[in-house]
This record gives sequence, structure tokens and C-alpha cells, in this order.
Amino acid sequence: MLAGLKKAFTKDTDRPAGQAAEVSIRSLHFADNAPSWEELQQLVEAKQEEVGWHFTDPETGPTNPLSLRRTFGQPGEPRIKLYRDHAGWCPYCQKVWFQLEEKQVPYIIEKINMRCYGDKPADYLAKVPSGLLPAVEIDGHLITESMQIMRVLEEVFPERPLLPPAGSPESQRVNGLMQLERQFYGAWLQWLRNPWSHEQLKAQFIRAMDAIEEALGAVPGPYFLGEELSLIDVNFVPAVERAVASIAYYKGLVVRGSGRWPRLEAWFDALETRPAYLGLKSDFYTHCHDLPPQIGGCASVPEGAEFEAAIDGKDGKSWHLPLPPLTRTTTVEPFSPGDKPEQDRVEAAARLVRNHVNVVKFAARGCGAPGPRPVDAPLADPTAQPGVEHLDKVDAGLRHVAHALLAGVEAKQAAQQALRVGDGADGSLDGGPVRVSAAYMRDRVGVPRDMTYPAARQLRAHLNWLMDTLGGAS
Repeated sequence: MLAGLKKAFTKDTDRPAGQAAEVSIRSLHFADNAPSWEELQQLVEAKQEEVGWHFTDPETGPTNPLSLRRTFGQPGEPRIKLYRDHAGWCPYCQKVWFQLEEKQVPYIIEKINMRCYGDKPADYLAKVPSGLLPAVEIDGHLITESMQIMRVLEEVFPERPLLPPAGSPESQRVNGLMQLERQFYGAWLQWLRNPWSHEQLKAQFIRAMDAIEEALGAVPGPYFLGEELSLIDVNFVPAVERAVASIAYYKGLVVRGSGRWPRLEAWFDALETRPAYLGLKSDFYTHCHDLPPQIGGCASVPEGAEFEAAIDGKDGKSWHLPLPPLTRTTTVEPFSPGDKPEQDRVEAAARLVRNHVNVVKFAARGCGAPGPRPVDAPLADPTAQPGVEHLDKVDAGLRHVAHALLAGVEAKQAAQQALRVGDGADGSLDGGPVRVSAAYMRDRVGVPRDMTYPAARQLRAHLNWLMDTLGGAS
């Protein structure tokens, strides 16, 4: 959405492919009295100073999903080129990305789409005929398969090692832990994808979770090999992160936050102190909708309905103001760093304002027409066309959202530039196209691709505020 407009991928409005959205005439009209984008940029700059949030350098600063070049301040041309997916869905790309960030080995990035949301570029297929991701070039030499890449990186770049020395007690555990990750991965996917043998596959998954808990308790410290992060942790992150999200959503089992696996809780808490992990970590919503097109579908059971509604923002609370605090014990989605609402709102507003020209066009797809070329991830719809006749209305609505993020809804609504609604007799703008466009955009905010989870949560809730204020049916 904000970073890669052709890579939107989450929930779509319910309309058949190729059919333009029908814009309700029952929505209220609203005044185009929000600050201009130029005025909003000035507000962003003032708020950044006030709350202490700023854009960071994508080349030398903390892990940033928008980066195309990472030098970590080191001189010379990077020897590594990483090919990873645009949207941040690919679990195998995440492993290599995390490893490079932890080792701080300079590298450049070329983003390649996954097949489920478009065709692979011809030049990439010429290098990697299978089209699989990730791939890495080291001094021009191409390597594929994530585990092979990770081992080669440890050999060629021994600084900041993530594997214990050969012959050490820790090294003797490595192979067994690598096998445990594969066993867990299989148990998770078997239960997630199958609509049958629910209790049997649930028991198998719980045994796999118990094995992880036991492995984490075998040595002192929060990580698999003790006090320091290792390649074992890097290898486990994608599967466990996705399992925690999807098993709650589709199966109704709380993994993180239940108290049953306390060592796993401590492992996540430790990971979430690391800037590299926080920069590439996704959220439950993104994973629960990026998994089905990758693995061929997920099987829901009734026990997951409550979590599904909360994760999708359909429970009337999780995506609506006022938002409850985020904590390490938050029922739906634990997040141990917590939230900083003022900073989170500034981050969301800053990203919206910085890329407003493209964001308005992207959001207006909601009142436009889907693309003529369906993809396996239909929510991506990369060839969709915006409703150009409504761009002025969508622009005005998103300026109101950005203003509300920066000023706070209560302060905004008490000011001259409040979002005012009426019947349209005064020549104000029709809110119908804005409501469907806001919904389209809200359901396509991707983490970490567009922003961090706390900021995405604020943006989704403020888009709902816009829709609720405009009223009507979309």
C-alpha cells in the first residue's frame, strides 16, 4: 500500500472480479476543509520533534523493509545481493534477511514478486529458472535455498558468528534443533491446512510445541542455545511467528499469551528487544491473509471464529478508537515492547503524507475496477484501476485521516477543520466513494511492508473513524 502500491494483498471488498465497486448513495456528504498536504507535512515535522519519532536512514539505520541498500556505515561496495519478495510474506526470505541484519554484513536488495501475486520478472527467471526465493549473489556467485545460503554466509562472513564453534557443546545441539524446526513446521501446516482429523492433528501440534518448550529450557537464557541469539533462533522465527498468528485465527488455540509455554513467551520477549527483529516482524492480520495463497488454503474450525473477528477488526473493538494498550499479555496479539500511541500515530501519518499521491490512487481502487488478470492472491489485484472520477473525494478523506492522526480525533473535531457531515445541500463531497476506498485501503495495510504493527493498528482504526463518521453503507 504505502511502500509498494502494486503489492496489496489482504481483504477485498466482496465483489466479483472485473466488476466495478458500487458506491452507496446513502453515505453522508462531508466538507473538504482538512489541511492541505503541504500543511500536513508541516504538522508532521512539528509532531516528529514533539514526540521524538523520525524517519531513519534506510541504508545505515535500524532494519527497514523499504531499504534497497544496507551498508551499516561500512565503506566499500557490498559483496552480497539479496533477492527477496516485495511484500515480506516469504518465510525463507525472512530467515536470510534476519541473518544479514544481525550479522550486519553489507548487502543490496532486489525485490521479486511471489507467484501468488504476479509473474516473475524474466531477468530473474534467467538467473533462477525455478523462480524460487530467496536467492543471494556473493561476489557474483549465485546461491539458492535458504539453509544453504545461511550456512555459506556464516562461512564467508565469520564476523558476528551466529553458529557456535565446531566441537563445542552448543554445536552438538545444532542438527537436532534444525530437525526440530522441520518437525514443528510439518505439524503446524498439517493441522492448519486439513479440515479433517482436527483433534488428532491438534494433539500432534501441541506435542511439537511442547518439544520446543523443552528445547528452550535445556540451557539458561531465552534463546535456543542460551544467552545469545543464534542461527537456530533465526531459523525458527518464520514458522513460529506464523503459527502463533494462524493457529489462533483458524483453529482457536492461543499459543503466545496462554501461559502454557512460558519459555516460548520469554523467547518472543527477547526477540522483541532486537531492532533487527522488530524491523522485519509481521502482524497477525498480515500473516493470516498472506498464508492461504502461498500454501493452498487454510482450514477454519468454529473455535477460531472469535479470534478471526478480532484479528480482522470485525469485533467492533480491535480496529476502533479508543484502542486498548498493547502489552505482552494482550489477548489477541501480544506485543512485549508495547505501544506509544502518540509516536505510532505520527509514524502512520508521516508515511501517509510522504506518499500521499500514490496512496490516494491506491485507495481509490476501492471505488474503481479490479484488474483484468486475477492472481492466486486475489487481494493483490495488481492491475486494478482507481476510480479517477472520485480522486478529489478520496484525497480529501485521507487528509482528514492524516489530520486526525496528528491532532487526535477529539482535538480535530473541536477545531475549525473538523470532519463535518451533512446531506450535500451545501455542495460538499459525497462520502460514498470515500468509505469504500477507506475500507479497501484499511484492509491492505501490510506489516512490516508499510509500517510497524502499532502504527498500522492506528491507521486502521482512524480509517474506521472516517468511515463511521461518514455513516451510510459501503
